[in-house]
Amino acid sequence: MFTGHLAVGLIGKRIEPGISLGAFTFAALLADLILFPLLMAGAESVSDIGYSHSLLMDAVWAALLAAAYYLWRRYRRGAWLLFAAVLSHWVLDVISHRPDMPLAPGTPWRIGLGLWNSFPATLAVEGGLWLIAIVAYVRASRAKTWVGVYVFWLGIALSTLLWLGNIRAGMDPDPIRAGIGGLAVFSILIAWACWMNRARATQFGDSNSPAAP
Repeated sequence: MFTGHLAVGLIGKRIEPGISLGAFTFAALLADLILFPLLMAGAESVSDIGYSHSLLMDAVWAALLAAAYYLWRRYRRGAWLLFAAVLSHWVLDVISHRPDMPLAPGTPWRIGLGLWNSFPATLAVEGGLWLIAIVAYVRASRAKTWVGVYVFWLGIALSTLLWLGNIRAGMDPDPIRAGIGGLAVFSILIAWACWMNRARATQFGDSNSPAAP
């Protein structure tokens, strides 16, 4: 998935306004951010993603991020939500991928429900999740300036176009191009999410949670 992972970031911010939208987006995309350097280094391939995308390793990456956040912010609920955001990557990929999602590195057991096999079903399921997330986030926030309106909707439009193109074309078979391109796009998306966290005010803040970084 692509917009499905971004949707996790938007929904996460709606659930816990005290955590930055950038942090939620980073967590939701963490498995891919690990995958791209491994692709470029030749440590993983499109058909072997056990260290970046297996259930076991995603749980490890989730625990490491949650622990780092807890040590930094001392906020247990926030740490658990970021853990869940990281692990959601594996769940959403199982829904969308063919049976190629490993349970652990080096194991033969792989699962996948193959949503991507049907373009209409992908539009309905992933597109529906994306739409729900956008509506939930917009209803829970307001723009502080014109940036929070125009740049926000520009990011939503470009993300949607990238998603539609990715459904049709898939990942670049060249690992170097795929890795560089993926890191560039995802870094821009995380930067956009951090910017929107400052450009849009959350209306339903929790006074018991720490301020978003």
